[in-house]
Amino acid sequence: MGYGFGGFLVVVGLVLALAVRDSINEVDLVMVGWIMAAVGVVVLLLTAVTLNRGGRARSRTTVTDPNGVQQVRETRTDI
Repeated sequence: MGYGFGGFLVVVGLVLALAVRDSINEVDLVMVGWIMAAVGVVVLLLTAVTLNRGGRARSRTTVTDPNGVQQVRETRTDI
């Protein structure tokens, strides 16, 4: 879903919750707005957690030559 959809839900939800004082066929638009804003915040948080999860593997190898020189090799793999 992503940041865009979460932001859209938050904006539309806050507009309904804070700017609209009406109900349509016994549906409270203020409550619908707060629910949409809350779902938008959850979507934003889940997107941030899943995209920045750090799905990377890293291995580091240290090799010492007979002369006493050490070399460090690091490999990274994105999962």
